[in-house]
Amino acid sequence: MAGLRGRLAPYLMILPGGLWLAAFFLVPLVLMVSLSLQTGNLIDGFQQTLHWRNYTDGLSTYGDKFVRSLWYGLVATIACIVIAYPAAYWIAFRGGRAKSTYLFLLLLPYFVSFILRTVSWKLVLTDNGPILGPLRDHGVLPQGFHVLDTGVAVVSGLAYNFLPFMVLPIYVALERIDPRVVEAAYDLYASRAQAFLRVILPLSLPGVFAGVIMTFVPVSSDYVNAEVLGGPQNTMIGNVIQTEYFNNSAYPTASALSFALMAILLVGIFAYARTLGTQDVLEAAGR
Repeated sequence: MAGLRGRLAPYLMILPGGLWLAAFFLVPLVLMVSLSLQTGNLIDGFQQTLHWRNYTDGLSTYGDKFVRSLWYGLVATIACIVIAYPAAYWIAFRGGRAKSTYLFLLLLPYFVSFILRTVSWKLVLTDNGPILGPLRDHGVLPQGFHVLDTGVAVVSGLAYNFLPFMVLPIYVALERIDPRVVEAAYDLYASRAQAFLRVILPLSLPGVFAGVIMTFVPVSSDYVNAEVLGGPQNTMIGNVIQTEYFNNSAYPTASALSFALMAILLVGIFAYARTLGTQDVLEAAGR
């Protein structure tokens, strides 16, 4: 009996999490797959007809929205890396006893609702806002210059809203680096740049790898920033899915677009992992 309990213990421990995932992830996923292959409308009902054209029609009709979403996601993710890595580096190696305070200050704005933060970003970027208004009044910017309703505004909002998803994994990876390893590099006459490029950066790659995945996926599927900060020419695929589902009640089309986006993101993630070298990343994380 004791041996049986020992063998069953790991499965019993993961049972609550497994049931939760099955109820709120697997079952809805299967239902959406079925819905994406149906035809019909909200009044007459939907029927399962294995209508694969929901996918092909969606990709052909909204192909430019997919490309724009991936492009915005890529640019916003790169911007997050450029901003997050120095911040995480400074906190990890220069923060001292105040590391927790700096992390709290970094996360403090995100205690506010996602929508409110995006709207506040719109107020900052408006033509007469606290940044562009004084610059225009002093002649630094031309009178016709504006940022709202452009791709720059959307990307900046995406980078701002999802920045912690990049900072925290990088910080954790940097925090795990043994200071003695860096000191050994200096003892071997490595310059600061050489120690960073050959010791710190490789050891922090697991954090960068995790941060890119945690940032790129939600950024590419976001629709709030494009709705609030962009214009009609900045529509992302998330906006199309939201419109098809809530406004047009075209549930099969919205489901097909959602799974097409999921498939594209998965392919991109696997390609990214293969290019970066997942084995090298895992080996670096285990050192």
